[in-house]
Amino acid sequence: MYSLALTTLIAAHGVNAWGTLGHETVAYIAQDFVQSATKTWAQSILGDTSTSYLANVATWADTYRYTTAGAFSAPYHFIDAEDSPPSSCSVNYNRDCGAKGCSVSAIANYTSRLQISSLSAGEITNALKFIVHFVGDITQPLHDEALEWDTNMPEQLRGGYALSDARTWATNLTTEIKTGIYKSRASSWVSGLNINDAVDTAMTWASDANAYVCTTVLPKGQSAVESGDLYPKYYNSAVPTIEIQIAKAGYRLAKWLDAIAATQSKNKRAALVERRVQPVQGNELLVGVSQEMTPAKLRRAAIGWGCGHKH
Repeated sequence: MYSLALTTLIAAHGVNAWGTLGHETVAYIAQDFVQSATKTWAQSILGDTSTSYLANVATWADTYRYTTAGAFSAPYHFIDAEDSPPSSCSVNYNRDCGAKGCSVSAIANYTSRLQISSLSAGEITNALKFIVHFVGDITQPLHDEALEWDTNMPEQLRGGYALSDARTWATNLTTEIKTGIYKSRASSWVSGLNINDAVDTAMTWASDANAYVCTTVLPKGQSAVESGDLYPKYYNSAVPTIEIQIAKAGYRLAKWLDAIAATQSKNKRAALVERRVQPVQGNELLVGVSQEMTPAKLRRAAIGWGCGHKH
């Protein structure tokens, strides 16, 4: 019997947002919806013309954060809301982002970096890989709250976690977006999308996901899930949220990348291809909000800024 407990939800080790399966599925959905020019642009940056060019880098950020060079990026996977679920769910950028940065500031930062042609090819490649991952992270309800999600749930739902499982799941969700249950909703998922005000757009996504903490994840508070076997009731209640949030993330990622790629002239794209052989230079920019270590941030720090593990 499949068992879930609160310790699974808050443990740092062995879990990472949507898990490998979820992040790769998000990437495949994005591949299904990006414009052809965006596909060419992204493949050129990544040096990957395969049919999994975004999926192949979807979990890179979770591995990179555990390296010496990438340790700075650990806080970028979250924005830990100082709210009070289940009575009140909300995300506030000035209150919740923190001096070390968060998912919202990271999305804004790397969106900007993707448009700076003077950066090295390595820095631009990393920026794209970060965006692919962080748009997935920000749609995960407990990455907008100082708790963790059991990544076995997507794997339980799909029956595996191989790249082929992600491709199959993405195909199903893409069909639902194009002609199925999500068709009438998809346009609202990207309403107001604006790469020139990335903080505002990312906050809209974070707030949307955070609302599920009150309605789906912890509707009766943490005490209700502190012990006992929560399958099938808890698992079954979470399945619709898992599927719609994965679909949202993939669709939003596609439209976000389309908007970024549209700002790149043909000459800029050619220059990116030429500069791919250059080494990474310098560190990543940090766009953060000066903030003390509030309770949610202390909880996240206590579990090692946990969201992932090495793959």
